[in-house]
Amino acid sequence: MWFDSGRICLDLVATGAAPAGAEQIKDGDGLRLWLAGAGLVPDRTPLARVGPDWVAAFRVLRADVGSLVRAALAGAGPDGAALARVNALAAGPPPGLCAVPDREGHLVRELCGGVECGALLAAVARDAVELLTDPGDRALLRACAGDGCTRVYLDTSRGHRRRWCSSELCGNRERVARHRRRVLAARPDR
Repeated sequence: MWFDSGRICLDLVATGAAPAGAEQIKDGDGLRLWLAGAGLVPDRTPLARVGPDWVAAFRVLRADVGSLVRAALAGAGPDGAALARVNALAAGPPPGLCAVPDREGHLVRELCGGVECGALLAAVARDAVELLTDPGDRALLRACAGDGCTRVYLDTSRGHRRRWCSSELCGNRERVARHRRRVLAARPDR
């Protein structure tokens, strides 16, 4: 299931922090789906060589970004090693985009020079650096209040009072649990 946190780097963090704790990037196919869903790879871009090395690299970046984001949420200093790894990746060249005509003659986006793991990692790492160094966006960082959920997101709601990563998932679980508690408390046999 796709989760839109408001930032690509937070979307990556969410792939390992689903409410059920399910790993979404299990293999190259899972990473391909995430890369396409996050918009890092334009539609119809072939992703032939997405192997275990890519999966491992994205999981390390996910852990590092997650560590840095949680430190920012807690008002703590960043983990130096995680910060160094993210900065090193962010310094790399991002993927190049080209406009090419499709079959109908309309211009569409394509990655120039093929799809490189390092370039895609650089794009996500650069997004993390931008998020963590922007006081406005950093102030909008929130952790889901859902029981057992560890997702983080940008709260762009009116009034900035959003509590859950998803009203349909965690919000609904909380409302159902609250209803059950009220029903149990109102039972005469208690």
